[in-house]
Amino acid sequence: MKILFIGDIVGSPGREVMKGLLPPLKKEYNLDFVIANAENAAGGSGITAKVAKELFDLDIDVLTSGDHIWKKREIMEIINKDERILRPLNFPAGAPGQGMGIFKSKSGLKIGVINLQGRVFMEALECPFKTSRQAQELLSRDIKVIIVDIHAEATSEKVALGWYLDGRVSAVLGTHTHVQTADEKILPGGSAYITDVGMTGAFDSVIGRRVEDVLERFITAVPVRFEVAKENLQLQGVVLDIDGQTGKANSIIRVQKKLPNAKIKS
Repeated sequence: MKILFIGDIVGSPGREVMKGLLPPLKKEYNLDFVIANAENAAGGSGITAKVAKELFDLDIDVLTSGDHIWKKREIMEIINKDERILRPLNFPAGAPGQGMGIFKSKSGLKIGVINLQGRVFMEALECPFKTSRQAQELLSRDIKVIIVDIHAEATSEKVALGWYLDGRVSAVLGTHTHVQTADEKILPGGSAYITDVGMTGAFDSVIGRRVEDVLERFITAVPVRFEVAKENLQLQGVVLDIDGQTGKANSIIRVQKKLPNAKIKS
């Protein structure tokens, strides 16, 4: 089966890319299932009900997230109602929403998705290693195909989690840095891995934000509002080929596509 995992969607430019590029990608790769990290999809930080509906209307099956999941107050209205929106599983007990779920592909095959957040250089949450192992053992009772989104800053933490879950899940895919890495591989136990799948949005930017805003912050150290950039729109992600019977990955291919002639309204 073919699964597309899309890197962090940033604001309206990222959503515009999805509208223009997702339909042809589905045909090109004959996709069975689509996952997208959407924690920055609404105005560059957070998710709203309107934005979630816009993405689900494109036939995205699951939206994962990370440390920006709570940035928009509206998320509280939908995260307990829509199981297709995941927040990191290792938030403390009592946090709204859920961090994993079981879904079905177009062919009816069950797919488990686990969303985690790292702890190195980020907020101190529950251990993503122990949390992921518990979730994997629970999901594995019923299903073979399990995809993990590890939303983390440190490369070492992501690499370590990949080795920790190798052979237990189908793929460990990193998000959060918005910079696609070139270390995609199939680990010895059969799990696909990449440190970061990248970003979907404006690439004439600093990880999706206007260059001038970010430079001002670095140069002056004065707080500046970071506006979403709008030029050179691209999609980044990976396409996974997974054996539906064993859950092992056959291949992982990096994807980077540019949206031609894109015009984003101010």
